Amino acid sequence: MQKNLLIMSQMPQYFVNLADDNFNTHKLWLQNDEDKYISEIKETVDAIAVMGGYKITPELMKSMTNLKIIACYGVGYDAIDIDYAKSLGIKVTNTPEVLNDEVADTAIALMLCVYKQIVDADNFARNNSWVNGDFPLSKKFSGSKLGIVGMGRIGKAIAKRAEAFDCVISYHSRNKKNVKYKFYDNVNELAKDVDTLCIITPGGKETEKLINQKVLKDLGTNGVLINVARGSVVDQDELIYCLKNNIILAAGLDVYVNEPNIPKELIDLKNTVLLPHIASGTVETRNAMGQLVYDNIKNYFEDKPLISQVL
Repeated sequence: MQKNLLIMSQMPQYFVNLADDNFNTHKLWLQNDEDKYISEIKETVDAIAVMGGYKITPELMKSMTNLKIIACYGVGYDAIDIDYAKSLGIKVTNTPEVLNDEVADTAIALMLCVYKQIVDADNFARNNSWVNGDFPLSKKFSGSKLGIVGMGRIGKAIAKRAEAFDCVISYHSRNKKNVKYKFYDNVNELAKDVDTLCIITPGGKETEKLINQKVLKDLGTNGVLINVARGSVVDQDELIYCLKNNIILAAGLDVYVNEPNIPKELIDLKNTVLLPHIASGTVETRNAMGQLVYDNIKNYFEDKPLISQVL
C-alpha cells in the first residue's frame, strides 16, 4: 500500500511529479480550507514534505498519529519544533550541500550589486539618464574586509568566492572552525573590523535578532550588511532605522521577518538591494533539493539510511 505524503506548500513540479508517482499525495496548498483538510486526513499521514514558511507545531505533529518523517525542503529547519518531533520519534531531514553554491553565488552577487550600485546603474541606463551626465562613482569591493557570521558549509563557500576578490576574510560562529580565516568569538568585535557583514547562520531562537542595533552601529557608516540566512537573525526594525539614518551604508537582503511581506520602509530606501528569497532559486538546484527530499522519504520507508538526517 502506498504511503500517504502531505505536501504542505507548493513545491517545484519536479518534486511533485516524483511524489505523485511513488506516494499517495495530499497537496495542502490546493485546498480552500487548509484546517478542515488537515483534520480530515491527519490520522492517515505517514510523511510530510515542507518548505520554509509553514510551521510544523507540536499540536500538528501530535494530531498526526501515524506521522514518521518530516522532510524539509531547505537547509533551515527552524519552522519545525525539533525537540517535540524527537519526543515523538519522528525523523527530520533537510537538504544541505546541494544548495551551497547557489546561496554563495547569491551572497557575492548581492555584495557586488550593493557596492557597484548595479540596480541603480541599470535604471540610470534604461532611463537614458546618461545623456545628462555620468553615473555617480561607486564603492570598490575587491580587497575589502568581509566578515561572515556562520562558517558552515555555505559560509565556507562564500569565503572561497570572496578570496578571488582578494577580500580579507574573518568570521564569527558558535565555535572556532578549522579554517584559515580569523575567528571572532564576539559578533560586535567582528562588525567593528569589517566593511561587509554577511549573515549565513541558522535561524531559530538561538540566533533571533543576533544582528541588533549595537552590531549595526559597530558595523558603522561605511558598512554593508548582507543577509542570505533568515530574516529573524536581523532585528529588521533596527536595520530600517540604521539604513534611514545612515548609521550603516547599505544592505543587500534576500530574507525578511514576515515573508513574503517586505516592509514598505525597506522598499522605499535607496540604499538597499532586495531579493525575494531566491538564493537557491535555480532550476538545477531546486530540482536537486526536491530529489533529496524525495530520496530521504523513500529511504525511510524502504528501511534504508537517511541521507541528510537532522535527528
